[in-house]
Amino acid sequence: MDPQVSPDVKQNRMTEFMKLLPLTLELAGLAKGDPARPFTADQIEGRAMTVRTAFKAARNLVKDIAENGA
Repeated sequence: MDPQVSPDVKQNRMTEFMKLLPLTLELAGLAKGDPARPFTADQIEGRAMTVRTAFKAARNLVKDIAENGA
């Protein structure tokens, strides 16, 4: 993240992420983990990449709906 970004912008980005989190996780479609079998580091990274991609899709969907309607 750019060190020049103000704390307000960072806070707004975090708020946006948290508001979109339910939609993001639904789009990601990740299965719940088994507490008896923790994920490996590679699995965690893969899941994080999936969540990032789903967040971008969720954000674009919301922007599209705001601009063009449902």
